[in-house]
Amino acid sequence: MKNFQDKVAVITGGAAGLGREFAIKAHKLGMKLVLADVQQDTLDKTVAELKGQGAQVIGMICDVRKGEQVQALADATMKEFGAVHLVFNNAGVGSGGLIWENTVADWEWVLGVNVWGVIHGVRIFTKLMLECAKQEAGYEGHIVNTSSMAGVVNPTAMGVYNVSKHAVVSLSETLYHDLNLVDAPIGASVLCPFFVPTGINQSHRNRPDDVKMDAKPTRSQLASQAMTDKAVTSGKVTAEDVANITFKAIEDGQFYIYTHPQALGGLKTRMEDMTTGRNPTDPNDATPHIRQMLKDMVQGGAA
Repeated sequence: MKNFQDKVAVITGGAAGLGREFAIKAHKLGMKLVLADVQQDTLDKTVAELKGQGAQVIGMICDVRKGEQVQALADATMKEFGAVHLVFNNAGVGSGGLIWENTVADWEWVLGVNVWGVIHGVRIFTKLMLECAKQEAGYEGHIVNTSSMAGVVNPTAMGVYNVSKHAVVSLSETLYHDLNLVDAPIGASVLCPFFVPTGINQSHRNRPDDVKMDAKPTRSQLASQAMTDKAVTSGKVTAEDVANITFKAIEDGQFYIYTHPQALGGLKTRMEDMTTGRNPTDPNDATPHIRQMLKDMVQGGAA
């Protein structure tokens, strides 16, 4: 996708973090915007800021776990702007801890947003974009699904999140192949950021009542939260940086988008483990002090 001027971008999780920066970048490129989020006050603030900068933008509350709400988002987009060209299936949440300690509610919440949100976005918007392509000469479209480095490696005590993000990588690769199979004028990318200060570590603030956490967090869940908080807040690559990297990748037709190429060593090691039949290497093998710190916190040595 080379031409962004006057095209339409839909961004889930668009009120804050990466989504907000995608919206700001898209506006700078002359795009019309549809922002979806579950947090009304933050969504209203972001929409107002963008309108103040002259953007053509609408905001809509959308729980991406619910297919009917994603369909309503697509309907609102077509009613307002008459087309869609760029879709960011970006909404995401996180939950950690030892994998056997995660509750059914944890799984339903994280998989609901991170996996079903992308599923609904792909199944609804891809068909819509294909229809738009029939009506618009020279149509160019692109879909970006936000995964994570946790979608290509498996950090300790982050099982629910890892599973969800691995699913997004698989879904995105298949989408890429399927679009090519039918010669669609639509590209696809999967974004795999590492630790970026976005607020993902505080996603529990918007956890819905139907999947709320009833029990006290376990020691491993507290440890995972503390480690994630530290890693996210100390990230040196900003959300704005990620937006710039992502739009460059869209323009170049690049599928895999990595924000921290230096973190790919873990992926290479994992691929070697798999192809040689070697047992999985500890994800903290290169940072034993991190492994020991997490182990102490989980087992009580430093809690």
